[in-house]
Amino acid sequence: MTGIARALRALAAAGAALLAVTAAAPVAAARPEPKAPPEFVDLRSVEPTIITEMRYTTAHNFMGEPVDGYRQPVCILTRPAALALRTAQRSLLRQGYSLKVYDCYRPQRAVDHFVRWAKDLDDQSMKDEFYPQVDKTRLFEDGYIAEKSGHSRGGTVDLTLVKLPASPTRPYEPGEELAPCYAPRDERFPDNSVDMGTGYDCFDTLSHTDDPRVQGVQRANRKFLKSTLSAAGFVNLAEEWWHFTYRPEVFPDTYFDFPVARRSVAGH
Repeated sequence: MTGIARALRALAAAGAALLAVTAAAPVAAARPEPKAPPEFVDLRSVEPTIITEMRYTTAHNFMGEPVDGYRQPVCILTRPAALALRTAQRSLLRQGYSLKVYDCYRPQRAVDHFVRWAKDLDDQSMKDEFYPQVDKTRLFEDGYIAEKSGHSRGGTVDLTLVKLPASPTRPYEPGEELAPCYAPRDERFPDNSVDMGTGYDCFDTLSHTDDPRVQGVQRANRKFLKSTLSAAGFVNLAEEWWHFTYRPEVFPDTYFDFPVARRSVAGH
Protein backbone atom coordinates (compact mmCIF):
# COMPACT_ATOMS: atom_id res chain seq x y z
CA MET A 1 0.00 0.00 0.00
CA THR A 2 1.40 3.37 -1.00
CA GLY A 3 1.79 6.22 1.47
CA ILE A 4 -1.07 8.11 -0.22
CA ALA A 5 -3.35 5.11 0.04
CA ARG A 6 -2.52 4.66 3.70
CA ALA A 7 -3.23 8.34 4.36
CA LEU A 8 -6.60 8.20 2.58
CA ARG A 9 -7.53 5.05 4.48
CA ALA A 10 -6.66 6.73 7.79
CA LEU A 11 -8.77 9.79 6.92
CA ALA A 12 -11.73 7.58 6.02
CA ALA A 13 -11.43 5.70 9.29
CA ALA A 14 -11.25 8.94 11.24
CA GLY A 15 -14.33 10.27 9.44
CA ALA A 16 -16.28 7.10 10.18
CA ALA A 17 -15.34 7.32 13.85
CA LEU A 18 -16.48 10.94 13.99
CA LEU A 19 -19.82 10.06 12.43
CA ALA A 20 -20.30 7.26 14.92
CA VAL A 21 -19.61 9.58 17.85
CA THR A 22 -21.98 12.22 16.43
CA ALA A 23 -24.75 9.68 15.92
CA ALA A 24 -24.34 8.38 19.45
CA ALA A 25 -24.38 11.87 21.03
CA PRO A 26 -27.78 12.85 22.47
CA VAL A 27 -29.68 15.56 20.62
CA ALA A 28 -29.93 18.72 22.71
CA ALA A 29 -33.53 19.01 23.86
CA ALA A 30 -35.41 22.27 23.45
CA ARG A 31 -35.54 24.14 26.73
CA PRO A 32 -38.98 23.46 28.25
CA GLU A 33 -41.26 26.37 29.04
CA PRO A 34 -41.53 27.14 32.75
CA LYS A 35 -44.76 26.06 34.44
CA ALA A 36 -46.63 27.76 37.23
CA PRO A 37 -46.13 26.65 40.83
CA PRO A 38 -49.06 24.64 42.25
CA GLU A 39 -50.37 27.74 44.04
CA PHE A 40 -51.59 29.11 40.66
CA VAL A 41 -54.92 28.18 39.06
CA ASP A 42 -57.08 28.94 36.04
CA LEU A 43 -59.81 31.27 37.33
CA ARG A 44 -62.46 29.34 35.38
CA SER A 45 -61.73 26.24 37.45
CA VAL A 46 -62.64 28.23 40.57
CA GLU A 47 -65.43 30.52 39.31
CA PRO A 48 -66.56 29.89 35.70
CA THR A 49 -69.25 32.61 35.74
CA ILE A 50 -66.72 35.48 35.70
CA ILE A 51 -66.53 36.99 32.21
CA THR A 52 -63.08 36.88 30.61
CA GLU A 53 -61.83 39.39 28.04
CA MET A 54 -58.06 39.03 28.06
CA ARG A 55 -57.02 42.11 26.11
CA TYR A 56 -53.32 41.29 25.78
CA THR A 57 -53.97 38.21 23.66
CA THR A 58 -55.43 40.60 21.06
CA ALA A 59 -54.33 43.71 19.17
CA HIS A 60 -56.74 45.92 21.13
CA ASN A 61 -54.31 47.32 23.65
CA PHE A 62 -51.99 50.32 23.90
CA MET A 63 -49.31 48.61 21.76
CA GLY A 64 -51.67 47.48 19.00
CA GLU A 65 -50.44 43.87 18.91
CA PRO A 66 -50.68 40.68 20.98
CA VAL A 67 -48.28 40.78 23.92
CA ASP A 68 -45.36 38.38 24.39
CA GLY A 69 -46.22 35.44 26.64
CA TYR A 70 -49.99 35.57 26.17
CA ARG A 71 -50.69 32.27 24.40
CA GLN A 72 -54.36 31.78 25.32
CA PRO A 73 -57.12 34.00 26.76
CA VAL A 74 -56.98 32.43 30.20
CA CYS A 75 -56.97 34.23 33.57
CA ILE A 76 -54.32 32.73 35.84
CA LEU A 77 -54.09 33.79 39.49
CA THR A 78 -52.87 32.47 42.80
CA ARG A 79 -55.55 30.32 44.38
CA PRO A 80 -56.33 32.72 47.26
CA ALA A 81 -56.89 35.58 44.78
CA ALA A 82 -59.13 33.38 42.63
CA LEU A 83 -61.16 32.28 45.66
CA ALA A 84 -61.56 35.90 46.74
CA LEU A 85 -62.87 36.79 43.27
CA ARG A 86 -65.36 33.96 43.64
CA THR A 87 -66.61 35.53 46.86
CA ALA A 88 -67.00 38.91 45.15
CA GLN A 89 -68.69 37.37 42.12
CA ARG A 90 -71.31 35.53 44.16
CA SER A 91 -72.20 38.77 45.90
CA LEU A 92 -72.47 40.58 42.57
CA LEU A 93 -74.59 37.89 40.91
CA ARG A 94 -77.23 38.34 43.60
CA GLN A 95 -77.36 42.02 42.62
CA GLY A 96 -77.54 41.45 38.86
CA TYR A 97 -73.89 42.07 38.00
CA SER A 98 -70.81 40.10 36.99
CA LEU A 99 -67.10 40.73 37.14
CA LYS A 100 -65.18 40.89 33.86
CA VAL A 101 -61.40 40.42 33.88
CA TYR A 102 -59.11 42.13 31.37
CA ASP A 103 -55.76 40.92 32.72
CA CYS A 104 -54.60 38.64 35.54
CA TYR A 105 -51.15 37.08 35.96
CA ARG A 106 -48.69 38.76 33.55
CA PRO A 107 -45.37 37.09 32.65
CA GLN A 108 -42.15 39.08 32.94
CA ARG A 109 -41.59 38.68 29.18
CA ALA A 110 -44.81 40.67 28.64
CA VAL A 111 -43.55 43.45 30.90
CA ASP A 112 -40.30 43.44 28.92
CA HIS A 113 -42.39 43.80 25.74
CA PHE A 114 -44.10 46.86 27.24
CA VAL A 115 -40.70 48.38 28.03
CA ARG A 116 -39.36 47.82 24.49
CA TRP A 117 -42.50 49.38 23.05
CA ALA A 118 -42.30 52.40 25.35
CA LYS A 119 -38.73 53.07 24.24
CA ASP A 120 -39.72 52.96 20.56
CA LEU A 121 -40.92 56.53 20.16
CA ASP A 122 -41.78 55.98 16.49
CA ASP A 123 -44.54 53.48 17.33
CA GLN A 124 -47.57 55.55 18.26
CA SER A 125 -50.24 53.60 16.38
CA MET A 126 -52.65 53.41 19.36
CA LYS A 127 -52.02 56.86 20.84
CA ASP A 128 -55.39 58.29 19.77
CA GLU A 129 -57.22 55.83 22.00
CA PHE A 130 -54.99 54.93 24.93
CA TYR A 131 -52.77 57.98 25.60
CA PRO A 132 -54.12 60.95 23.61
CA GLN A 133 -52.77 63.62 25.99
CA VAL A 134 -49.59 61.90 27.22
CA ASP A 135 -46.28 62.33 25.41
CA LYS A 136 -44.77 58.89 24.92
CA THR A 137 -41.42 60.15 26.22
CA ARG A 138 -43.07 60.45 29.67
CA LEU A 139 -44.53 56.96 30.01
CA PHE A 140 -41.84 55.82 32.46
CA GLU A 141 -41.63 59.09 34.37
CA ASP A 142 -45.40 59.31 34.78
CA GLY A 143 -45.61 55.70 35.97
CA TYR A 144 -47.64 54.22 33.11
CA ILE A 145 -44.87 51.75 32.18
CA ALA A 146 -42.37 50.10 34.57
CA GLU A 147 -39.80 47.33 34.36
CA LYS A 148 -41.62 45.24 36.98
CA SER A 149 -45.32 44.64 37.54
CA GLY A 150 -47.27 43.33 40.49
CA HIS A 151 -49.26 41.28 37.97
CA SER A 152 -46.21 39.01 37.58
CA ARG A 153 -46.58 37.93 41.24
CA GLY A 154 -49.99 36.40 40.55
CA GLY A 155 -52.26 38.24 42.96
CA THR A 156 -53.17 41.27 40.85
CA VAL A 157 -56.10 41.54 38.46
CA ASP A 158 -57.53 44.20 36.12
CA LEU A 159 -61.31 44.04 36.00
CA THR A 160 -64.65 45.81 35.70
CA LEU A 161 -68.39 45.28 36.22
CA VAL A 162 -70.98 44.09 33.69
CA LYS A 163 -74.74 44.47 34.17
CA LEU A 164 -76.51 41.19 33.51
CA PRO A 165 -77.58 39.88 31.12
CA ALA A 166 -74.28 40.64 29.40
CA SER A 167 -74.45 41.82 25.81
CA PRO A 168 -71.64 40.76 23.46
CA THR A 169 -68.72 43.10 22.79
CA ARG A 170 -67.75 43.37 19.13
CA PRO A 171 -64.15 42.45 18.22
CA TYR A 172 -61.60 45.17 17.56
CA GLU A 173 -60.61 45.55 13.91
CA PRO A 174 -56.92 46.53 13.53
CA GLY A 175 -56.67 49.83 11.71
CA GLU A 176 -60.13 51.05 12.66
CA GLU A 177 -60.62 54.69 13.64
CA LEU A 178 -59.74 55.25 17.29
CA ALA A 179 -61.59 57.38 19.84
CA PRO A 180 -60.05 58.71 23.07
CA CYS A 181 -60.41 56.33 26.02
CA TYR A 182 -61.95 59.14 28.08
CA ALA A 183 -64.54 60.13 25.46
CA PRO A 184 -68.25 59.80 26.32
CA ARG A 185 -69.36 56.19 26.53
CA ASP A 186 -71.18 56.18 23.19
CA GLU A 187 -68.11 57.57 21.39
CA ARG A 188 -65.26 55.38 22.71
CA PHE A 189 -64.68 51.73 21.81
CA PRO A 190 -67.78 49.75 22.83
CA ASP A 191 -67.54 47.62 25.95
CA ASN A 192 -70.35 45.68 27.63
CA SER A 193 -69.21 46.91 31.04
CA VAL A 194 -70.90 49.62 33.09
CA ASP A 195 -69.66 53.17 32.49
CA MET A 196 -66.54 53.84 34.55
CA GLY A 197 -65.74 57.17 32.90
CA THR A 198 -62.79 55.83 30.88
CA GLY A 199 -61.96 52.67 29.04
CA TYR A 200 -59.54 50.06 30.34
CA ASP A 201 -55.81 50.96 30.25
CA CYS A 202 -56.54 54.63 29.69
CA PHE A 203 -53.26 56.49 30.29
CA ASP A 204 -54.84 59.60 31.78
CA THR A 205 -55.40 61.07 35.23
CA LEU A 206 -59.14 60.57 34.67
CA SER A 207 -58.41 56.89 35.34
CA HIS A 208 -57.50 57.71 38.95
CA THR A 209 -60.16 55.97 40.99
CA ASP A 210 -61.18 59.04 42.97
CA ASP A 211 -60.51 61.75 40.36
CA PRO A 212 -62.94 64.54 41.36
CA ARG A 213 -63.91 65.21 37.74
CA VAL A 214 -65.60 61.81 37.58
CA GLN A 215 -69.04 62.18 39.10
CA GLY A 216 -72.57 60.80 38.94
CA VAL A 217 -73.16 57.25 37.71
CA GLN A 218 -69.52 56.82 36.69
CA ARG A 219 -68.27 57.61 40.19
CA ALA A 220 -70.95 55.39 41.74
CA ASN A 221 -69.86 52.49 39.52
CA ARG A 222 -66.24 52.92 40.58
CA LYS A 223 -67.23 52.99 44.24
CA PHE A 224 -69.38 49.89 43.79
CA LEU A 225 -66.50 47.97 42.20
CA LYS A 226 -64.01 49.13 44.82
CA SER A 227 -66.24 48.40 47.82
CA THR A 228 -67.12 44.93 46.49
CA LEU A 229 -63.50 43.99 45.89
CA SER A 230 -62.32 45.56 49.16
CA ALA A 231 -64.80 43.42 51.07
CA ALA A 232 -63.22 40.36 49.45
CA GLY A 233 -59.67 41.32 50.46
CA PHE A 234 -58.44 43.32 47.47
CA VAL A 235 -56.62 46.66 47.54
CA ASN A 236 -57.15 49.15 44.72
CA LEU A 237 -54.32 51.02 42.99
CA ALA A 238 -55.37 54.68 43.28
CA GLU A 239 -54.12 55.53 39.78
CA GLU A 240 -56.18 52.85 38.00
CA TRP A 241 -59.84 52.20 38.82
CA TRP A 242 -59.55 48.67 37.30
CA HIS A 243 -56.41 47.48 39.18
CA PHE A 244 -56.73 45.38 42.36
CA THR A 245 -54.28 43.26 44.36
CA TYR A 246 -55.30 40.54 46.81
CA ARG A 247 -53.56 40.80 50.18
CA PRO A 248 -51.63 39.12 51.63
CA GLU A 249 -49.86 38.06 48.44
CA VAL A 250 -48.66 34.48 48.19
CA PHE A 251 -45.50 35.56 46.35
CA PRO A 252 -44.83 39.17 47.43
CA ASP A 253 -41.25 39.22 46.10
CA THR A 254 -41.31 36.84 43.11
CA TYR A 255 -41.85 37.83 39.47
CA PHE A 256 -42.76 34.81 37.34
CA ASP A 257 -42.29 34.26 33.61
CA PHE A 258 -44.33 31.17 32.70
CA PRO A 259 -46.63 31.83 29.70
CA VAL A 260 -50.32 32.60 29.97
CA ALA A 261 -51.60 29.25 28.75
CA ARG A 262 -53.72 26.44 30.15
CA ARG A 263 -50.77 24.07 30.13
CA SER A 264 -49.00 26.34 32.64
CA VAL A 265 -51.54 25.33 35.31
CA ALA A 266 -52.58 21.94 33.97
CA GLY A 267 -53.40 19.62 36.85
CA HIS A 268 -53.51 22.35 39.51
